[in-house]
Amino acid sequence: MIIANTILREFRVTEKAANLAANLNQYTFEVNPRANRKEVARAVEKVFNVSVTKVNILNRKPKAKTDRSRGGRPGTKGGLKKAIVSLKEGDKIELV
Repeated sequence: MIIANTILREFRVTEKAANLAANLNQYTFEVNPRANRKEVARAVEKVFNVSVTKVNILNRKPKAKTDRSRGGRPGTKGGLKKAIVSLKEGDKIELV
């Protein structure tokens, strides 16, 4: 099991994430690539003192890129793992 502080990397602040939080009580986090749904749910419950009802996980694949500073050699732009966490009605995460 991974420690809660290493599971949740950062809160995603995008227009879509803001709409989900305001309308559907769902919050989007970038998470550790090795974390699973249960670990993400436990981490959110522990850090924010809320009840999690559902966790959706999305893996974004790395994009292929060429770097001109390295002589045009191919490389990748890192992928990430996102978690969309649904909370029990009445619970809310206040992010400053």
